[in-house]
Amino acid sequence: MFGWEFPPMNSGGLGVACQGIVEGLAHHGHEIFLVLPKVSADMHSGKPDKLNLLPAHQSGGLIKVSEVPSSLYSPYTDVLSYKKWLEELSEDEPDTMYGKNLFEEINRYAAKAAFYASKVPHDIIHTHDWLTAEAGIQAKNIGGKPMVMHVHATEFDRSGDSINQQVYDMERRGMHNADRVIAVSEYTKKMLIKHYGVADWKIDVVHNAVKPNFSTYHKAHHLNETDKIVLFLGRMTMQKGPDYFLKMAARVLEKIKRVKFIMAGDGDMMEQVIHMANDLGIERNVLFAGFLKGDEIHRAYAQADLYVMPSVSEPFGITPLEAIQNGTPVLISKQTGVSEVIKNALRVDFWDIDEMANKVIATLEYDALANTLREQGKKELDKLSWQKQAKHIEKVYEQALGKI
Repeated sequence: MFGWEFPPMNSGGLGVACQGIVEGLAHHGHEIFLVLPKVSADMHSGKPDKLNLLPAHQSGGLIKVSEVPSSLYSPYTDVLSYKKWLEELSEDEPDTMYGKNLFEEINRYAAKAAFYASKVPHDIIHTHDWLTAEAGIQAKNIGGKPMVMHVHATEFDRSGDSINQQVYDMERRGMHNADRVIAVSEYTKKMLIKHYGVADWKIDVVHNAVKPNFSTYHKAHHLNETDKIVLFLGRMTMQKGPDYFLKMAARVLEKIKRVKFIMAGDGDMMEQVIHMANDLGIERNVLFAGFLKGDEIHRAYAQADLYVMPSVSEPFGITPLEAIQNGTPVLISKQTGVSEVIKNALRVDFWDIDEMANKVIATLEYDALANTLREQGKKELDKLSWQKQAKHIEKVYEQALGKI
């Protein structure tokens, strides 16, 4: 299995999903050889951190991890972020041997993948997103084993109509070289058929799940106790809709004054979002929490009265599941895949600021609505687990191997 990020070294849902899949498969007795880029330190803390994996005796199967040395400062960095970081680094370390761009890193990783494929016995190859597509192709060419490409997001989700052609080409090449393609939602499957020309029969939909959460955080928070809290947690990028969140916040504050809007995360829109809060005149009610990880994430969910995910295009979206898990009702955009598995959530088109604000106000003012969303959402969540989703992935493997 070729992954690009893994907790705690992750900046989005890809790493969380990868961890859930690995542990779910191990639970059913599979042996997984996981290949990841080796990042020397957490970009947010500057400290190296160990991968979050269940001990072998708890997972059931066998998980082996090999990390390919990499200069990546963030496992899920995008092309522009990598270039900017490299320019800053070169000022202090002009003789560094780092790849000149993200694509060089991907190719270095892919070359190592081919080496592992020639040395490590395996039955099937599992890749995650475009970042590992080339690794999967080279491994398949060397070992001759079937390849499954797991698509968690596409370039159209990340960039809208302003796609990076090189990224798109790598995505498409991976999908067409794969024996089977896993899409995280029907929403994504339709996109793969429409934009990438992947045959319907080749794509299997396997929804994401969420790991059991044993945190016991309470709703009490350190802000003014009379204030309600509305949470945004995700990358500050066009895809996640932080600008729509702020526009909604301004509308809500016209009706209710005692509300704090917490925005957790970072990304290329961070500076723009901070300026936007000032321009809207709501800077006193918007708190920027920065990038959160581990228990900080669960604490943020538990302290919020409502979690809002206003994504412009979201293949799935694990964060609403995490919010529900922590007892927080959710409002999601209709342009998401998670709505296929969670029905007890408020929905709105990401661009409909007025309707979004109305639903936020209703949830904050009517406890009965919030409690219903919280209780019914939890019941739906109980039906989802990575162990169950791993059984679906097993069937995909069997199809790729020609067993069914």
